[in-house]
Amino acid sequence: MPYFDNAATTFPKPECVYHAVSDFMRTVAGNPGRGVHRLAFAASGTVDDTRSLIAEFFGMPDPSRVIFGLNCTMALNIAMQGLLVPGDHVVTSSMEHNAVIRPLHALAKLGVEVTRVECAPDGSWTAEQIIQAMQPNTRLVVVSHATNVTGTIQPIEELGPLVQARGAMFLVDAAQTAGVLPLDMESMSIDLLAFPGHKELLGPPGTGALIIGERVKLRPILQGGTGTRSEEEWQPEGLPEGFEVGTINSAGIVGLGAGVNFIREIGLNAIRLHQMTLMTQLLDGLATVPGLTIYGPGLADRQVGVVSVNIANWEPMDLGLALDQDFDIAVRTGLHCAPVAHRTIGTYPTGTVRFSPGFFTTLEDIDYVVNALCQLSGQCSRGVPQVGIEQVI
Repeated sequence: MPYFDNAATTFPKPECVYHAVSDFMRTVAGNPGRGVHRLAFAASGTVDDTRSLIAEFFGMPDPSRVIFGLNCTMALNIAMQGLLVPGDHVVTSSMEHNAVIRPLHALAKLGVEVTRVECAPDGSWTAEQIIQAMQPNTRLVVVSHATNVTGTIQPIEELGPLVQARGAMFLVDAAQTAGVLPLDMESMSIDLLAFPGHKELLGPPGTGALIIGERVKLRPILQGGTGTRSEEEWQPEGLPEGFEVGTINSAGIVGLGAGVNFIREIGLNAIRLHQMTLMTQLLDGLATVPGLTIYGPGLADRQVGVVSVNIANWEPMDLGLALDQDFDIAVRTGLHCAPVAHRTIGTYPTGTVRFSPGFFTTLEDIDYVVNALCQLSGQCSRGVPQVGIEQVI
């Protein structure tokens, strides 16, 4: 199956990831920080190794400030709910995922003021737009590095220093860029960096992290066992244990470490070059499909491996099902958990069909997808009468 749903989760994973998870489950698998026996110590050591690896990968000198969680959504919630209080002001954009939109909606009901900057039809914003939306009480600016709908890469390296100069915190949602674009918290003036492990970092599902910059003090939003200060009824606030409640996904974290090591061996530049090569061929091919509309920049150097399309006379879900059932092609359809973004690009409420090639996608896969779309562009969706479109064979 040509897999074009890597923006949701990458597949396949490198072999080293499978082996790391299997080896950990078979030979270590103690509970980190929860015992004095050798398996618990071994588990703690492997998790700490991954913590240090990730800290270095993203330019964080202190590994204890890497907080592991289940995904990027959890990381974003820890950041926003742990930082903001009634009376604070937040600036975000109209291209954000529900992982940002929904927590801010809930916080707004508690008295946090939210300003949403309207993006251009290609999904982009400018640093000037974001800065102009800030107020004296702006506590946080939160934006995605690249949108999951159009793949548009945003100028976070330009925005970060401007936000910090105005005394606010800068939170970056790196769900679509961690593992494919360079991210350095210090040089980019990022205070809080949230990312999943299961996407471009090539790790297992159920992994992700929040890296907390040295300027930031967060309240824990979850309470429970930490393996430390067990005699106290209140939640400890030390890093990282105060924010990693209960038994963590240590096997997944070890697999994430294997994914990061794989990326380091290949090199970010090589990975990004491969992505741009695939996207150039995909975008060029899509432009030849009759009746197809491409949303977003339409340029490989301005977007990550994500492109949303629609074809005349096809509902997105029907087109996705046809690609799966008739051509064994896996894509994502609908609103992609980002309805505000689809309103911005004019595709609400039906959404789009999203293609997201990954590291293991080939140019032959791209050609196969384009050929499939050319064939389907000559058909109407199942149950919809023909409207005079000639079928392409």
